[in-house]
Amino acid sequence: MNRRDFTRTVGASAALAVLGGRVAAGEATGATAQGPPPTEATRPSPLAIAMLVHPDMVLLDLVGPQTVFSLLMAKVHLVWKDAEPVPTDVGIMVQPTTTFAECPEQLDVVFVPGGLKGTVAAMEDREVLDFLARRGRSARYVTSVCTGSLLLGAAGLLQGYRATSHWYVRDLLPMMGATMAVDRVVVDRNRLTGGGVTAGIDFGLTLAGALRGEDYARRVQLVIEYDPKPPYGSGTPETAGAAVADEVRRRRAPLLAAAKQAALRVKARLAT
Repeated sequence: MNRRDFTRTVGASAALAVLGGRVAAGEATGATAQGPPPTEATRPSPLAIAMLVHPDMVLLDLVGPQTVFSLLMAKVHLVWKDAEPVPTDVGIMVQPTTTFAECPEQLDVVFVPGGLKGTVAAMEDREVLDFLARRGRSARYVTSVCTGSLLLGAAGLLQGYRATSHWYVRDLLPMMGATMAVDRVVVDRNRLTGGGVTAGIDFGLTLAGALRGEDYARRVQLVIEYDPKPPYGSGTPETAGAAVADEVRRRRAPLLAAAKQAALRVKARLAT
């Protein structure tokens, strides 16, 4: 390796290290996604994003979109009832950065992650539903990934909208006034919902395009090198086959039954 190549390699490594630090902190600047630092005249206005964190959420539901949001010149608020760390499906605790009471009133994005156990509990938590309903009424975009859309539905935020969810509960959405869709990401006016877990990155990039434009979102996709090539063709019930899908449903039957009962109670409440 000659000196010029060595210098380029070191420079690239340093740039990646800076990017990694910013992503971890959730505080990246527009320069990361766009190349040269923007001037004051061209700098995008900061975005305000509130991401609900709730007990038993799926961590990847949160972190996938958050990784994209961190590159959008956004102030990301991880919001819960109090400041106590929140447990996730993999045992990693997430520290809220603000509470319901302290969360800004005006938001560009309200986001809800999934996690079936946590979602079912939160669907009947008045404090959670009131927070989402209040912020959702004024937010530019009301969004979710995975079973988080059931929570949006329980807050009355999906009535009259097309939406999706994790494949094994998306059929519950019509009980809460939504029109079920099976796409990986569904956009209906200012409602954006993603399918299960890994759809969070697809969702995040779709929202990035809506917020910052397609060119910006394409650069973000390249920065995070999102080019999935799964080893098995079993990422949907259709490609996995009926036997595999039925086995997943059987193993999760108690939680799926609880989700259906919660959705029925929401349906009754929204009808009154």
